[in-house]
Amino acid sequence: MKKDIHPKYNPKAKIISSDGAEFIVGSTVDEMHVEISSLSHPAYTGGKGMVVDAQGRVERFKRMMEKTKNKATTKKTKIGKTAAKKSDRKKDTK
Repeated sequence: MKKDIHPKYNPKAKIISSDGAEFIVGSTVDEMHVEISSLSHPAYTGGKGMVVDAQGRVERFKRMMEKTKNKATTKKTKIGKTAAKKSDRKKDTK
């Protein structure tokens, strides 16, 4: 095995999360900043942790759902109007 090719291992490296949590772990870097930790990630907290909304994705989803609801109601009214026109045509021909 070659000597001096591996990075230095630090058994007391500090991991700092964006929510303020700090952990001491073993790593090759002395200090690392992360956005989400096990204290704030929904998979580890059962959905009770903080909600991280990356670039307004939740709001965008809500807007899309509102648009689809509006389209569905307008489509139903258009179908009703078309059916009424067809029934009027049938009455005129008889």
